[in-house]
Amino acid sequence: MLSTQYHAYFSPEEYLEIEENNPIKHEYRQGLIYAMAGASKAHVIITLNISILLNTHLEESDCLVYSTDMKVRVEGVNDFYYPDVAVTCDERDRNSDEKFIRYACLIVEVLSPKTEDFDREGKFNDYKTLETLSEYVLISQDQMRVECFRRDASGNWIAQTYEQGEEISFQSINFSCPIASLYRKVSLLT
Repeated sequence: MLSTQYHAYFSPEEYLEIEENNPIKHEYRQGLIYAMAGASKAHVIITLNISILLNTHLEESDCLVYSTDMKVRVEGVNDFYYPDVAVTCDERDRNSDEKFIRYACLIVEVLSPKTEDFDREGKFNDYKTLETLSEYVLISQDQMRVECFRRDASGNWIAQTYEQGEEISFQSINFSCPIASLYRKVSLLT
C-alpha cells in the first residue's frame, strides 16, 4: 500500500531505525520510504479472516503466520514490505530477533484499487526473488476472487484463480477452505 514518498535515499539500517520510532508504518523500496495508506473495512475483515484460518491450520506446526505489522525483507532487490499476511516455516525466521522476516513461503495481499497494479507487478516481481517463496496470493475485496501464483519445480510461476463456490488451496502449507470463508462478514459489491 504505497502512498507518498517520505524523503530522499535511506540505507536499510536508517529505514529500520526510523520505522522503530515512528507511529506510522512505511515500506522501503530501494532506498526510498513510502507511508502506508489506510485500508477499507472489507480489506481489514478479509485480512483478519485469512489470518485466523491460516493460524488455526498451522497452530501445531513450526510455521508462523504474520499479519499486517510484520515486515518482509526482500534483500535481493533492497526492499521491505508489509504484506497483509505472510507465513514462514523457516527456522532462521523463528530463531531471529530481527523485526522482519526473510524466508516467507506464502505471502497474501488483499487488493485495493490504489495499490492493485503495484501488488500485481512491482511487488510480485520483487517477491519472486525470495528463494523460499512458493505461493503469492492476491485476494479481491470487491468480489469472491482469489488468484494464487505457485512456483513449480522449474521455478516458473503458475496462476490459478478461484471464484465463488470453489475451494481454495495453498499447497505450500497444505491448506484448503471454501472461498466463502475468506469473505465471512464482508459485503461484496458484486
